[in-house]
Parts: sequence; C-alpha cells; structure tokens
Amino acid sequence: MLFVRIVMLFMLLVAPAFSLNIISKFAKLFNGLGSSGSQEATGLALPTAAISNTEIVGKNYEDNVMNTYGRYPMTISHGAGCKLYDSEGNEYLDFASGIATCCLGHAHPLLKKAISAQMDKVHHTSNLYYIPEQGALAKWLVDNSCADKAFFCNSGAEANEAAIKLARKYAHTKLNIDFPVIITALNSFHGRTLTAITATGQAKYQKDFGPLTPGFEYVEYNNVDALRNLVKSIQSSGNGRGLAAIMMESLQGEGGIKPASYDFFKAVREICDETGALMICDEVQTGMGRTGKLWGYQNYDNIEPDAFTSAKALGGGVPIGAMLCKDKFNVFGPGDHASTYGGNPLACAAGLAVAGAFSSENLLQNTLDRGNQLRSLAAELKEKSPSVIQDIRGIGLINGIELTEECGVTAADVSKLLLKNGVLVVPAGPKVIRFVPPLIVSKEEVDKAMSKFANALETLVQDIKNNKK
Repeated sequence: MLFVRIVMLFMLLVAPAFSLNIISKFAKLFNGLGSSGSQEATGLALPTAAISNTEIVGKNYEDNVMNTYGRYPMTISHGAGCKLYDSEGNEYLDFASGIATCCLGHAHPLLKKAISAQMDKVHHTSNLYYIPEQGALAKWLVDNSCADKAFFCNSGAEANEAAIKLARKYAHTKLNIDFPVIITALNSFHGRTLTAITATGQAKYQKDFGPLTPGFEYVEYNNVDALRNLVKSIQSSGNGRGLAAIMMESLQGEGGIKPASYDFFKAVREICDETGALMICDEVQTGMGRTGKLWGYQNYDNIEPDAFTSAKALGGGVPIGAMLCKDKFNVFGPGDHASTYGGNPLACAAGLAVAGAFSSENLLQNTLDRGNQLRSLAAELKEKSPSVIQDIRGIGLINGIELTEECGVTAADVSKLLLKNGVLVVPAGPKVIRFVPPLIVSKEEVDKAMSKFANALETLVQDIKNNKK
C-alpha cells in the first residue's frame, strides 16, 4: 500500500496533466490491494485514500458532497497552536478558530492527551448508563456558573432546541400557558434546525423552509421600549397566548458583533421576573471564555439567566453542546428530551481537557489582554482611515471591524485577500470582519494579523480608486 501511495504522489508531481478521473480510478483500483477479496465478498466499495491534494479533494466534493457551503479552494492538512497549514505547505494565522470553536488552538497537548486516553478506554456507550466524564464535566460547569443542572447534546442548535423545549414545558406545566411565546431578537442567530432558524430573527435563514415553528416573536436588539411593548402585546392578546421566555445572545455574533447594552439585559431580566418567563442566554459563541469571562452574561453585573446554552468552544473543536438551567426551571423528566451521542465519554473527555486548561492556564486574562490589544490597533487604523473603518465592536476575543459603505470594500473582499496573505478570518455580515482567534493567541500573533489586515485594506481601497480612474 505504501508503494501505491508513492506512485500516486509521483503522478501528481510529474504528470499534472493526468485527468483527476484517471487518478481517482487508479486510487480505487489499488486501494483494494491487500484486502483479501473483502470487496468482492461484501459487495461494498472500499473507501479511497484521503489524499490532501486540493484538486482531488475538490473533485470528491463536487461529485459527492452537498453544496451547502461557499468553500475556499484550499485543504487544511494540519495545525499547531494558532497556526494552520494547507496541503501546499502554506502557513496561516488562524483568527477564525473554526468559527470561534478551537479555543485552545490546534493540537493542544491537554486535548490530544485526553482524547487519545479516552479512546483507549471507551468512547461511546449511550445515556442508558452512568458516564463518569459526563458527571465530572457537568459538575465543573455547574460549579462555575449560575446553573444547577446540565443537559448534554452535540451542537449549539441542539442546545438551543433543548432550551426552547424546556421553556415550553415550563410554560405549560407551571405558568398554565396554552400557547407559549418566545421572544428573540432581530439579527440574532440560534442555529440551523427548523425551530432554531425560526428563533433566528433573520429572514435569509428562513427563506423557503416554511411553514416555520409557531410561537416566536422578534424585537429590535437593545431596544428596551420595543421589548416592553411586545411583551405587553403578547400578554394581552388572549387565546391562551403568554410569554414563555426571552432568548437573547449577550453579544450578537452573526448579527455583526453587537454586544447587548446593560439596560437591555437588565430589562430582559426584569420582565422575566415580572411574568415568570425564562430568561435564556444563548452562549454558544460567547461562552467558554470568548469574552474574557467564562460566560458572556457575567459581563453584566447582578444579571443571571434562568437557562443558558453552550457549544463551540466547550469541546475545543470536538462536537459537544450543553443546556444548563437553575433548579426551579428543571422540569424535564425521563423521556422528555434525549440525545444518543450527547455527553458521551469522548466528547466529555475533551470538555474536561478544555475545562482543565481554563482552570490551570491564564486563558481568561490573556483573552482580555489580547482583545484590548486588537481593538487598540484597530482604533489606530480607524484614526488613520476614517473613511474606511466605520466602527470597532467586541469584548475579549470576539471582535468585529465594520467597514464604511463609501469605501466600497466588503468583508468578503478582505477575507479573501487575507487568506492569500496567510490570515484566516470570518465575515459577520456584508461589512463586518470578525476576529475570533484561539484564546491562547500571543501578542506577536495579534500584531502580525492586524498588520496584514491593515495592508489588505490599503490594497483593496487603492484597487478601487485605480479602477475608477
């Protein structure tokens, strides 16, 4: 088999004119060598080698993978710390972190050790039995938050679905509401399942997926008067309708990196206290240290949610989600909600490794320091180019730089040029570039990324000026 791999790599190097179809057939033919006739015996095609050649990978995607992402034509081969490397050997500073997920960067020793050790024991059993790693992770989360109980799942959307179900059951069984209504914000983002996109206050995510889940109303983010008026309308509408929950992000990520105002969050808490509804905080992107506090809600003094959700950084890149709540709202019983994979030994071992890093390394302080550094550098750039940069928003290491309409440059333009120049970022809307590096990022790496960002902006603006001549 080693000989086969060598031959295939030789073909790619010295005979690039070979069609990908021929190479693919060659791979399939020789992958069967040494299989003792297993393909003939089972009637199943053998898996082909996962060769990290972008042309072959791209062809596999074109032929076999649903086109649900606008992917960049590159193949990541490996990573270390805050750096990623592609199959061509190019190095990138990762200021995307798998979309705010790889909080410990790549190939972190604690995470590698934990996952490897757990695979040597047991990686999945189902929730029909006690899972020591799940119990330990739940205890750490409860010990370090306002919550009393945890439910584990696999993603942010699933965690938000769990919170929505919890709010509805609480409304039915404790508040005697026949038609529970949940308020979310315009320009919010809560996931891609049918109910999660309904909770998401952005029509572009809901288009062509109707009929949507009933029971959601939307309000302008940070508009206290509009929120109170909407609650009043719901509570007086009759027909068994009543407020079950207000579900908000402490900072809107996909909505353009917009933090909640203290007055708005305070009003949400007050309204929920007045009505008995749940205050739910979506911490999928802000949670696990991203804002410099372990949880985003902790940036608002004396305000605690009744339930909150977590995912993304919870496993450092290993899929895991969680919904946590206070005892008063813990109305789930056996059979009310479940997840086959949720909280399995492997995912929870990863979560415990991340928890260990937060408890033993200076991640939260580094997040605050590097976030202040990044925003300071961005402010200097804005002062030099006020016609290019409209605004700088963020907390800790979730930051957005918004471009002006007049400059003619989009967030996608900047992301593409930075990719060519060795920095990975993620747009958060048409005009906002999102910077969410691993929480281990160094001062030197922030300096380097922001320098390349400044050069990219200058190049793009100059190109537009030249084209107008």
